[in-house]
Amino acid sequence: MENRKNWTREEVLELYNKPLLELVFEAATVHRQHHDPLEVQVSTLLSIKTGGCPEDCGYCPQAARYHTDITKNDLMSVQTVKAQALRARSSGSSRVCMGAAWRNVKEGEDFDQVLEMVRTVRDLDMEVCCTLGMITPDQARRLSEAGLYAYNHNLDTSEEHYKKVISTRGYEDRIETIGNARKAGLTVCSGGIVGMGESIEDRAAMLVTLSNLNPYPESVPINALVPVEGTPMEEQEQIPIWDMIRMVATTRIVLPTATVRLSAGRTEMTDEGQALCFMSGAGSIFAGDKLLTTPNPDINKDMELFSTLGLVPQKAYKKGNKPAVNENYKNSNSEGGKVKWSRPAHEIEANIAATKTAKEKRKLEANS
Repeated sequence: MENRKNWTREEVLELYNKPLLELVFEAATVHRQHHDPLEVQVSTLLSIKTGGCPEDCGYCPQAARYHTDITKNDLMSVQTVKAQALRARSSGSSRVCMGAAWRNVKEGEDFDQVLEMVRTVRDLDMEVCCTLGMITPDQARRLSEAGLYAYNHNLDTSEEHYKKVISTRGYEDRIETIGNARKAGLTVCSGGIVGMGESIEDRAAMLVTLSNLNPYPESVPINALVPVEGTPMEEQEQIPIWDMIRMVATTRIVLPTATVRLSAGRTEMTDEGQALCFMSGAGSIFAGDKLLTTPNPDINKDMELFSTLGLVPQKAYKKGNKPAVNENYKNSNSEGGKVKWSRPAHEIEANIAATKTAKEKRKLEANS
């Protein structure tokens, strides 16, 4: 099979709807052609700045407009991040992904601090990934020169369904941010969330969009929605494990050389379900007790499962070279002025209702 193909939605749907065992077999075959099936990258996700995000993403407890139980935190210190990274490395992680609840990166002390975090973790011989919202070409350049290995910016879903999930930014902003990261020499991590009320056609459309990026992402997280009380999607039912297996397997076939990341939602999966995901082409998990704000299996439990299945953690930089550091990352060169990211005009009833409920709850709390 070729590494790259111009997939159509119909072709991806035909794959997704194959008899499950046939789909898993085909995906496992493709996986073995391009990856070591017994190696799984263990990544640790750190929320370096939690809560207070101005976006209205319907799935996200970090949106300031919703009333959730997350604990908000200011930006972590470089030393705290280093300590967390060392702990992660000792537990078998080879990659640290740092997430900040920002709409987009703004120049200033906070971004300078993030750049020092990147360099510090890179110097521990770990791959460093960041997910900071939308970034300009110069910000991408500075992250790259500080030693960043990958930039994560998920598409989340199809362009059509996206309008039912988020109203505060446009789909094109996501594509532009991915392009900015790519032009700066960063590898790209981009995937989506299943279980947000999307159709199977939407899932296929997202994979078609990812496959049409040139090159397509080196890393593709597949998340199962974790419904959080207070968000517009709190009433969504958890998707069946079979949907996750189908999505992992289809992603593996459509994007054969990418690392498919089994991401959020693993606490609801049995060991057997996860095993089928690994068989179907998942080559990475996120370790740690939380994925930003949602629960995640204990690392010891993950290592027990690895032992049972005969899996081993993948070493850092197995699939790419360690980035060099250029001291110029300390210098901003944003001569083109501020980038104006889009703010779509449409409204999402569920998001508006959740915002209204949050305001009422806060008012009651203030008066109690």
